[in-house]
Formats: sequence, structure tokens, C-alpha cells
Amino acid sequence: MLKTVDFRPVILAGGSGTRFWPRSRRAHAKQVLALDGERSMLQQTVERLAQLATPQSIWVITNELLSAEIQSQLDGVPMRQIVEEPAARNTAPACGLAAFLIERENPHAILGVFPSDHVIGDEPQFLKRIEQGIRLAASGDVIVVMGIQPSRAETGYGYIETGEPVDDAEDALHVRRFTEKPSPHRAEEFVASGNYFWNSGMFLWSARTLANAVREHLPEMAPLLEEIAAAWGTPRFAQVFAELYPKCENISVDYAILEPRSAKGQHLSGLFCLPSEFGWNDLGSWESLYEFQRDTRLRGDENGNVSDSSGVMTLDAENNYVYSPRKHVALVGVSDLVIVETDDAILVARRSQSQDVGKIVKELAAEGRTNLI
Repeated sequence: MLKTVDFRPVILAGGSGTRFWPRSRRAHAKQVLALDGERSMLQQTVERLAQLATPQSIWVITNELLSAEIQSQLDGVPMRQIVEEPAARNTAPACGLAAFLIERENPHAILGVFPSDHVIGDEPQFLKRIEQGIRLAASGDVIVVMGIQPSRAETGYGYIETGEPVDDAEDALHVRRFTEKPSPHRAEEFVASGNYFWNSGMFLWSARTLANAVREHLPEMAPLLEEIAAAWGTPRFAQVFAELYPKCENISVDYAILEPRSAKGQHLSGLFCLPSEFGWNDLGSWESLYEFQRDTRLRGDENGNVSDSSGVMTLDAENNYVYSPRKHVALVGVSDLVIVETDDAILVARRSQSQDVGKIVKELAAEGRTNLI
């Protein structure tokens, strides 16, 4: 655990539970599921970070649908630091609120922003890299972005273009610009160039640095968040939070702060990328879960079938993912499918189209089938 830096992890745990339907639902989204192991993804995230910070210094930003489940899963995190957003407003308001709250306690505290639903294959390397990033963030008015060495031309991720090495900072690189979800051709160019990294969504900065960045780049939002933070710990907080937070712009921290900051130029922005390889996967779809369990957890059979079920039998079947904890499943002559069985629903989809599962959830909502979402 860090001894000389006040490190405050901020875990983003909102979300509507669409990409892993039918297992995930609005009140039981991906981060509170045990998709990879016996512990939920949120619990795994907290347990990793608790090696660098006390549980009492961890903050979780979520919504009212997930809050009760999260409180039951996280015994060591103070309930008052599991903050329920009164309205979904993307990552910029969530990160900004944490910055203004913590700035009032210690403006020099280092905030680490972490998604709650990622998996890490090499935890020792992860901890080593995060600790390095914390010390770099504590060195001045800088923002550290954890970049992932790309293994393929992925079009579903954001990319970080890096420039020159940062003086006196091992491995860190200046950031030139960010690009969101490029075309297949551009993604191939990025990977081939060698100076692009996937944007992991993990950021490190001091509370004062982030609060000032919100003041600079989101001047209409900053006063709202400052007023909410000023009411923290008072009887007025719930009312002020409910009235003002929905007025914040619905925008990601990438678009709101990182992109305009990078436009200042690599030597003026204070944006540093710390390239990392620690077995990162954002598990953004059933397809990515299948690939992670097959390649990293080595769960696939000799024909590439991965199963989380009470039993599976295959005949001329290849590269399928099956989740069926209560039923035996037989696969005959099928390939590249996702099959997921729950108490009230069954999903059958091509693995390559598993990103479209969210469209099913939208259709169910449009039809008023709220019992299924």
C-alpha cells in the first residue's frame, strides 16, 4: 500500500445492464455479476485496488437501481461513499463530482478513475503500473492515462496517439490526441504505427487538477458540482444533488476534458500516457467474454467451445459459448454461437453479432416488457 500519497480510487459503477442480457438487467448489471469467477467484477475491482488504498478511501459512483446490491457486496467501503446519481449523466459529471468532493478534503489527493467491469489477467503488473501512474500524477498538474498495448485492430475502442517520451518519467509518453472508435482501415494503421494505444478508461490525476480541468472545460457544469459538493454531509445534500445534478451535461470525460486538453499540444497539455500490458479486457460483449475465457482462462475444449453450464455435450460443434447453470446443453452441428439461459429468457446469437444484444433490450423496453429488462 502507498505510504506517501493519498490515493483515492473512484470506481464508476453505473450502467443499464444491456450488453450481457439476459444475465444482466437494470438492477443487476454486468459489474455486480460474477462473469469471471466467484466474485463479482466490482468486488474484484475493489479487491485489486485495496492493495494500494484502504477500503475507507474508495468511492463508488452508481445509480439507485444498483446501489443496494453494491452496498451488500462491498462491506468495507463506507456507505456514504457509495454515491447514487439521481440521473445518468455519463462519466464527466461523475468524475467531476468526485473531484470536487475530495478537493474539499485534500486537493493534493490522487484520484484514480476505474471502470467497475474490467478484468485484469496480470494483477502484479497492474498494481506496479498503477503505483507508477499514481506517483507520476502526484508530480504536478498532469493527467495520466493508462494505455493498453493493442493486440489487434479493434474498432470498438478509443485510441491514444502518443508522442515523445516524458522527461524523468520511466516509460511515460506525451499524448498527442485521442481518436474514438476508428474505421477498420484506420485501426489497422494505428496498430501498425506502434505509437497508438487503446484507451483503457483508467485515469489518474490530483483532485485539484481534475477540478480545475472541469472549471476550464466545463464552465457551466463546474458551479453545479461545486454547489453539490458544498452541501455534502449536510441535511440539504439529497435535495441539492437531486435538483442540480440532472442539469449537468451528459458527456464523457474523454470528450469533455481529455480531447480539448490534448488540443493544447503534447508539451502544454500535461497529458501523459503510461503504456501497459497487464492482461486487460473490458468484457464489452458475450464475444469478448468468450475470447477472454478461451484464451486467458483456457476454458475452451479442443474445438474452441467454452461452457459455463451444468454440462455440455458437443457433436460437430465449434467455437460456441454456453451459459446454462441449471440445464445440460447439447450442441449438434453449430458453430460460433452464444447461448445463454436464465430463469425467464434464452439468448441465441451469432458471436459476431453479440454487440447487438442491446438492441433486443431496447425492443423489450419499447414493448413494455420491463419484467425482462
